Amino acid sequence: MLNGFKDFILRGNVISMAIGLAVGAAFTAVVTGFSTAFITPLIGLATGSVGDFSAAKFAVQGTYFPYGKFLAAAIAFLITAAVLYFCVVVPMTKVQNRFAKEEEVDIKAALRDCPRCYSAIPAIASRCGHCTSEVEPDPEALSLTKLPVQR
Repeated sequence: MLNGFKDFILRGNVISMAIGLAVGAAFTAVVTGFSTAFITPLIGLATGSVGDFSAAKFAVQGTYFPYGKFLAAAIAFLITAAVLYFCVVVPMTKVQNRFAKEEEVDIKAALRDCPRCYSAIPAIASRCGHCTSEVEPDPEALSLTKLPVQR
């Protein structure tokens, strides 16, 4: 039982995930600190508050609702999401697209039904293999195979 747990913990993907979570938590703390120190006061100044709206609240029948804390957290989340998207996701997508190999097209994988006998035939077929009737090949499938158009 403990050997299985040890194998699970020592797998590469679990350790990578743990490192990613630790770095993500540290990154979130930095972005939250930046948001609290700079963005929130700037928005407070722009909206006419006294520099910081994180302490803003309203009361209903003696119960206080600190909506300013929610706004500060929402701003920190949006900044974190934007930085991660533009600094991690977009560059990684470009790198993956650059090194991605073009996959071979399997010309027999795309199937369609014969309009006469309703049997499954390849999309590029010009004759049904079951009822031998002539059918029009699918132009999309033909363009994927880079075969010359047959007339």
